[in-house]
Amino acid sequence: MPQPRTRRTLGAVSPVDFQRLAELRRMQAIAVGLLIAMAVLFVVSFILQAKFPAWGFVRAASEGGMVGALADWFAVTALFRHPLGIKIPHTNLISQKKNDIGEGLGSFIEENFLADDVVHNKLSEISGARRAGEWLSDRRNAERVSAMAASAGLGALAVLDDDDVQELIEVLVRRHVIDPEWGPLLGRAADSFVEGGHHEALLEIAADRLEGWLVEHPGAFDRVVSSQLPSWVPGIVDRFVDNRLHAEAVRFVQRVAAEPKHPFRLAIGKFLSDLARDLQSQERLQQQLEAFKHDVFDSPRIRALAQSTWQAARAAFIEMLEDPESDLRTRMVRAAQDFGMKLQEDATLQYKIDVWVMDVVEHLVRTYRHDLANVITETVQRWDAQEAAEKIELQVGKDLQFIRINGTVVGSLAGLAIYAIATLVITPLAGLPH
Repeated sequence: MPQPRTRRTLGAVSPVDFQRLAELRRMQAIAVGLLIAMAVLFVVSFILQAKFPAWGFVRAASEGGMVGALADWFAVTALFRHPLGIKIPHTNLISQKKNDIGEGLGSFIEENFLADDVVHNKLSEISGARRAGEWLSDRRNAERVSAMAASAGLGALAVLDDDDVQELIEVLVRRHVIDPEWGPLLGRAADSFVEGGHHEALLEIAADRLEGWLVEHPGAFDRVVSSQLPSWVPGIVDRFVDNRLHAEAVRFVQRVAAEPKHPFRLAIGKFLSDLARDLQSQERLQQQLEAFKHDVFDSPRIRALAQSTWQAARAAFIEMLEDPESDLRTRMVRAAQDFGMKLQEDATLQYKIDVWVMDVVEHLVRTYRHDLANVITETVQRWDAQEAAEKIELQVGKDLQFIRINGTVVGSLAGLAIYAIATLVITPLAGLPH
């Protein structure tokens, strides 16, 4: 048993679509109601005009209204389907010309909306940098940007291959840390360190720490000294020597810490200066340092260093990016707000960014203008012919119903005017009976 046909919904899916559909049906009902009213008036006036000639004017008006209503109904319907299902030539135009409509729409947008002067004039009216600055200055928006950046960062960390990153770190460490000769580099660094007098602070710290250790651990110092004395030396002599040497060692360390010109400090400075010079000039010392470097930092150690460095960095980044209250996320929010404030206050920066954005957008539009227009053309061409007709009818059908209504009214007036002229002007002139 065939299923009953449901009323066409013209592809309506959203509440807005169904609202448009309801308005379209209402206007169709009005147009049909006017046609029925014209038909009823025509029947009544056709019957009464023989007895009451004035009804001829009503008959002419209603007859013209029916003609206008039917003609405009045919015209409107022929755009979207075959009237009454009869395949009359040049009907169902939108379905038949769908591809041409899509191509024409794409060309129209390309030539009128994506033209160089249109895009340039529109962009020149918009201060995107200033608006972006106002938007970023709001902390909620800055937090939103920070959250999006954090999500992007977490996504990148999830996608990155650990082996590839570790290999990259290993290559960078080898190229920029291990492969360069350390001798001249360390020599220049040590020379600058000594010339700046920075070794003096280290000597003071070392002397202070050594003094504290000597004072706190006299027994350890005594055992070291006593172990160097002959076994035949009496114990009382051992203790005397230990105490005397311990006291002298403490006084020596105190003088080194207190006297900037102490000979030991000068000797250390001279030693460091000589070492800095030798590192830069003595090939033998440089070779020894290179051999030590390659012995300590062989390939397995570098690989392990790269692995541990990446794992630690990755874990730290994940922890900071996931926590909205982390120092990194907080700094990201503050940086976004600061940048927003700068964008609002710095007119030069606004101008530079606006010009840059304008250049980029104009280049993209100029380069991909045809491709952008083709998106519309290809989208329309991919539509089913009937679906395309329904989509368009749903959007503009309500307004097209006014054509039918206007056709009914104009037809009535035209019919009345023609009948009135024929009756009141032509008939008397021609001497014909009314």
